[in-house]
Amino acid sequence: MSTCDARAPPPVAPGRAGGAHPARRDATVSDTLPRKRHASYLPGPRPAHDAPPRHPAHDTPPRHRRRTSASVILRSVLEHGPVARSTVARLTGLSPASVTDYCARFTALGLIREAPTPRQSNGVGRPHVPIHLDDSRFVVGGVHVAVPYTTVALLDLRGRVVTERRLAHDDGTEPDRVLANAAAGLAALLTDHPGRTPLGVGVAAGGWVDRDSGTIVEHALLGWRDVDVRGALGTRTGLAVHVDGHARALVNGERLFGRARGSLSVLHLFVGNVVDAAFATHDEVHHGPRSQAGAIAHLPLPGGSERCDCGRTGCLQAELSERTLCRRAREAGVIATADPMHVVGAAADGDPVAVRLLLERARTVGRAARLLLDVLNPDTVVVAEVGTVHREDCLAALRAEVGADRAASVLPTSFPESVLAVAGGSVALDVVYRDPLSLSPGTN
Repeated sequence: MSTCDARAPPPVAPGRAGGAHPARRDATVSDTLPRKRHASYLPGPRPAHDAPPRHPAHDTPPRHRRRTSASVILRSVLEHGPVARSTVARLTGLSPASVTDYCARFTALGLIREAPTPRQSNGVGRPHVPIHLDDSRFVVGGVHVAVPYTTVALLDLRGRVVTERRLAHDDGTEPDRVLANAAAGLAALLTDHPGRTPLGVGVAAGGWVDRDSGTIVEHALLGWRDVDVRGALGTRTGLAVHVDGHARALVNGERLFGRARGSLSVLHLFVGNVVDAAFATHDEVHHGPRSQAGAIAHLPLPGGSERCDCGRTGCLQAELSERTLCRRAREAGVIATADPMHVVGAAADGDPVAVRLLLERARTVGRAARLLLDVLNPDTVVVAEVGTVHREDCLAALRAEVGADRAASVLPTSFPESVLAVAGGSVALDVVYRDPLSLSPGTN
């Protein structure tokens, strides 16, 4: 399935867990998790959808400490569960009394639960009752707005796709229509899963996305400018809505649920119809003023030949866009569509031109990644690009351009079958894990 905007992925069957999540560590240790709140489509109190998420810099010191402690405990349960509370205390450096108190709060919220069978600790003392994340009840809505279609999905608290649907932009990309269809699509998914309570909605898109205002400031390929996504979807769903760029969203998905978990710094490179990047260090994604960080569409590439809409030649997005890949494949007689997965399919069938086009693109992505590595020097680089996801030779070509000394730090996306759904859902899940005690779920 394509990792980017230009292709239409096959619909994911309800109940399917999307994404190639790595195996959880130590299934004998327990986990807990936070969750968020819910929509007008279901009974229960609604959250205010028009309030922007609280930024850590706005917290008072005591609130910041509580928020940080709650976050590290819940993430410890996510990563290590089922796990004893004493182990969580050791892993986080917090006192056993604090861990017990926070876990009681998480249990009351429905985010964690005790494992059914206690375990004896070294044969001495009271048995330990492990705790683990309760992923059976709560979900977040995920929305990804691409050029040809919008993806709507429900994700559980482990970042796994419960169900997913693609909504084609057959009637155009006028913002009100697209967002109304997305809200209706989420409502339909929730109706199909009556046992699930939504905690909020995450929205991801390419272009310039201002997280703090919940606005898509500019998306040239969609023709969107200053679209209040938070307000539009919040009004229609009654849920808390969080909005961010898709590369930044996927950095959060990778550090919470993917292969980049534990990396001190992560660079994510998203190569679809839109090409952008995101950088996280010490568990914080860099946004910059008005969330403009990561805009690399017009990064010049030596030797580029594609004319960009900005008037220059060789801009990164013009060279690497899936529209460029598909146009070149059509001109060569490889495909007759605008679907990059058809190029991948032709290469799998042995078409040498398709193979060449994908390898050339992978090498160009590698040169861009090398430049960003030189500037940012991250521990891990994650690439979401259709060739490197589906072909080992493309991944090898990309790594060769990066250089042998850093090739091992370059990884394909952890979510090859559900990258767009995970992008949307990760925006909301990041909020859940950063401030779990701010959640006030109702009953379903």
